[in-house]
Amino acid sequence: MHRIYLMSYESKDMLLGFVVGGSAMEIEPKKRGTPPDLSRLIQDVLAELGYDADAAAVAEQVRRLDIGLPVEDEFSVVCAWLGKCQLLHKLDQHQVPIASKQKFQVPDLLAKFSTQTSKSPMLIEVKSKSEPRLSFKPDYLERLQNYADLVDMPLLIAWKFYGVWMLFEVRHMKKAAKNFNITLNTAMQENLLGALAGDVAYKIGAGAGIHLRFRKDKLLGIEKSDEGYSEQWAMTIDDVSFTDREGACRTDLDGDVQSLFTTWDLEDKEEHTDSHVHMHFIAGGEGMQFAHTALVRLLNWESPHDNRPHWRGLLRKEQVTANVASFSAALDTAFRQKVVSHVFYFQPHAMPDFLQPKL
Repeated sequence: MHRIYLMSYESKDMLLGFVVGGSAMEIEPKKRGTPPDLSRLIQDVLAELGYDADAAAVAEQVRRLDIGLPVEDEFSVVCAWLGKCQLLHKLDQHQVPIASKQKFQVPDLLAKFSTQTSKSPMLIEVKSKSEPRLSFKPDYLERLQNYADLVDMPLLIAWKFYGVWMLFEVRHMKKAAKNFNITLNTAMQENLLGALAGDVAYKIGAGAGIHLRFRKDKLLGIEKSDEGYSEQWAMTIDDVSFTDREGACRTDLDGDVQSLFTTWDLEDKEEHTDSHVHMHFIAGGEGMQFAHTALVRLLNWESPHDNRPHWRGLLRKEQVTANVASFSAALDTAFRQKVVSHVFYFQPHAMPDFLQPKL
């Protein structure tokens, strides 16, 4: 039986910890072991910084690579998790002869998706920019396109704008006064992450939520503050229930459907009686969530002590999230169980040839 020490009834954030079987259970942050590909990490860093690089600089760069700061690692995990990716891997950026760099720029990734109607894989250049316009210098874009033409593969751009990913054909970048640009609005309109990689948007129905009932076991103390009095209670969770979007009480929700609540901004409400405290966490009428942004929330829920998801480590996992094996299947089940009210499938304004049905 789980017992909770509650400092006050004013907020769910006042939970201090759990007592299991009568003894305190401390949750320690996970310690990272030596990465299995450490030698490759060091090799990559030395190739980038040079063999005469400062040892501290090498160590810092190895650390950054291992925790998955490179944005292409994050995008790779997103594509793998969305479920339509058959193959994706990084492309080696070391090319010879050196003079070839003047004409060719190797993109970040090569990928093949089950949604394609073409046999050829595609090239993806990955960028992260928090301004509402992505810009490439003409010579840089030309070198990327030269490589794509050389291997006869489509060239796509993956753009991370804060926490939102877009994937679009390079042809949508238009020449301005100096550079080739694309606005956030156009990138969203031509986004292929749904049609190609399997991304969707969804909405948890208003009224669906989680309900906890705490039994007051023992008053531990009363503290006086400027705002009044705060009580300290030892309490027991004696009931957990769910409601669907129609407000009906549900005790039969699948585990992956329950996990969807962790991806949503729920509104909290508390009720108090002489014997119990009732906490309600309920979906409101507003909001929409992308599947790929829900991934980050699921990972943060599973590893609350991590500052950010360990993308490089996730690349080595058979299953990205511990609680949801197939997000699309979880959404289908959640719709049938009346938790999710809407699922949105997005199409780009201009459908590329590699997604057109074969005649």
